[in-house]
Amino acid sequence: MDHKSSVRERVWAELLKVAVPDSRFHFDFGSFIADFDGGEAAIARLTAHPHYRNAETIFIAPDNCVERLRKQALDDGKTVLMTTYSIKRGFWVLDPARIAPEMRLFASTLDGMERMGRPVDLADIRQMKPVDFLVTGTGAINHEGVRFGKGHGFFDAEWGMLHALGRVQADTPVAAVVHDCQVLEEILYPDVFDTVADVVFTPTRTIEIALPHKPTCNILWDRLDPHMFDTIPPLQELKAMGL
Repeated sequence: MDHKSSVRERVWAELLKVAVPDSRFHFDFGSFIADFDGGEAAIARLTAHPHYRNAETIFIAPDNCVERLRKQALDDGKTVLMTTYSIKRGFWVLDPARIAPEMRLFASTLDGMERMGRPVDLADIRQMKPVDFLVTGTGAINHEGVRFGKGHGFFDAEWGMLHALGRVQADTPVAAVVHDCQVLEEILYPDVFDTVADVVFTPTRTIEIALPHKPTCNILWDRLDPHMFDTIPPLQELKAMGL
């Protein structure tokens, strides 16, 4: 078993005690990023932070632990950019001006966002305002902001595409929302394409990261999993754009 897999399995054993099961994946943490006990407190910490307060457009990953954040962002008049599960149906925009208040809870779910939002391709995103803030869940994270997710690399691919389009830069802040049991004391080593968080929000702590690593390599085509390229249309679009 490699280092990342052993870390995930150790953290997932603790997460099982506090996780909210997914309606489709139960407790299969290799298939989804779980919500957890105390998730409301973690999101309250995030929405009180300047990174959130100063943002107009926020990328929010399609993770269970940040579903309530998508609802709050819409209520606060912020534009939400997100992807479908595994990016297979690309990027979508949730515009609070186009979604009635009583429909925002539904719009914040993965089932609802494709009914209430609108799909955008990379050419559309290239014409949008820059993304001011990115938020993701993850499997495990340490005090240096190094994340180990499900092991598929979706968030790093999302960052790479947005960076190639000029919608994020090295100083664009990234936040991770996790339970305290997912925060590790040990050293983890990011790869060149791994997006390190600027700040970590748990139910009890806000952990600010000094000098987080942000990839500027865009998508490394020679290291990209061929299955990801074959199943993620935005990656195919990016390659066709010569980026």
